[in-house]
Amino acid sequence: MNEVIVSMQKICKSFPGVKALDNVHFELRSGEVMALLGENGAGKSTLMKILSGVYTRDAGTMEIFGKPYGDLTPKQAQAVGVAIIHQELNMCRHLTVAENMFLGREKLKGFILSNAEMEREAARILGELKIDIDPRQVVGDLPVSKQQMVEIAKALSTNARILIMDEPTSALTSREIDDLFRIIHQLKANGCGIVYISHRLEELAHIVDRVTIMRDGQYITSMNFKDTTMDEIIANMVGREIKEKFPRAVCQKGKKIFEVKNLSAGRMVRDINFELYEGEIVGFAGLMGAGRTETTRAIFGIDPKTSGEIILDGKPVRITCPQDAIRAGIVLAPEDRKKDGLCTKLSIRHNIALPNLDLLCNQFGVVSTAKEEKMCGQAVSELKIKTPNVDVDAGNLSGGNQQKVVVGKWLARNSRVVMFDEPTRGIDVAAKVEIYNLMNQLKKQGIAVMFVSSEMPEVMGIADRIIVMCDGRITGEVMAEKTTQSEILTLATRFENKFEKAEGGTDK
Repeated sequence: MNEVIVSMQKICKSFPGVKALDNVHFELRSGEVMALLGENGAGKSTLMKILSGVYTRDAGTMEIFGKPYGDLTPKQAQAVGVAIIHQELNMCRHLTVAENMFLGREKLKGFILSNAEMEREAARILGELKIDIDPRQVVGDLPVSKQQMVEIAKALSTNARILIMDEPTSALTSREIDDLFRIIHQLKANGCGIVYISHRLEELAHIVDRVTIMRDGQYITSMNFKDTTMDEIIANMVGREIKEKFPRAVCQKGKKIFEVKNLSAGRMVRDINFELYEGEIVGFAGLMGAGRTETTRAIFGIDPKTSGEIILDGKPVRITCPQDAIRAGIVLAPEDRKKDGLCTKLSIRHNIALPNLDLLCNQFGVVSTAKEEKMCGQAVSELKIKTPNVDVDAGNLSGGNQQKVVVGKWLARNSRVVMFDEPTRGIDVAAKVEIYNLMNQLKKQGIAVMFVSSEMPEVMGIADRIIVMCDGRITGEVMAEKTTQSEILTLATRFENKFEKAEGGTDK
């Protein structure tokens, strides 16, 4: 049996108003992949942040490679051999890939930074991992999927012997996930212990040896992955059986609510045409870089449009900025909730109230406390946001509960069109069902719902109609109940055919 390299016993940690960990214990062995599972708010990330030196403990003991440790700083944890890839990307967007990879351990030539040496070393590491990224490129210019791969390369560049991966595949393509699994198997063979936190339970069979499950800040059980079933894992995570992973509400298709005509915006949104009706949910499928997120941003007024028309309830709507869209009743829950959807240093109350001040203020601009209390309380109740009160900072919530706050602020407006961009990314299986039920609820209320998702089973399980994009264009439209994954993937890779036709002069 492989040696125990991490032992954490009776770990406790509290934040203002929240007890995140309550007498938790955890063990990791060399050469194994341990899946750390639980719902959002279970305490998984908090426990790993204590191991990696981000947080200090309130109580409990910790041993690494058989040696007892008190509270570590991130630098001390790195020196011991611990590296963490956070769920929320934490890089300096204005610096290059190489500068980010060596941040805090820069290479010097005398007293001067040696950028050339850092770029050479970064290129070598990226090359070994088969990651096609120029180390001189500014991180902020990279898509989320590439930024995630840079985080992985940065962690592995420290020669870590204990590697913590918190939702590492949430923004990766299928090919990039395959590359990641290849890297994980290679590290495991070299004796590295890996903690793998993911809500994509279907991934576990490819890499995981053992499973530790947490719930509500407490340790529940540990087991060999091969000795359990997915239903058992889910039941231990949520404390009950999840009978239906993709609940579908059956509604009669009603009148047309929303229409986009000939919309173009930059290179990734080219001549987009689609319609949304009452009583249906429309899913947007495609590979990374297909232009789905860019389409929602153009509709919402974040990115400037070069052409096109937006029609709501039969009338043209002029949208030049998000404020125009919000006033018209067209809202967006964005892909990157931390960067674009929340003010993490403000409370739940203020996050929900801020975009709704026009509804909460009287004619003199004074906020009605009663209206605000009702609006926030209703959002917390309907979306089942786990919080002791609405004055807790949004940044102290788990990823899933943060996503619910993003959704809640828009639902308070009784919007006509709700766009969700990757609404369940980084959210546990039970919270996903709650988001699906929410979408079904909007559908029943006659609200036009469209959502972007990179998870094929999710698109096919929740959407009534699926629009497929590739290379900035719509390449097909199918009914969810009558299509297959193969058909959707064929439509999602049609750009290859388009390029071939373009070369022959026949592309339309």
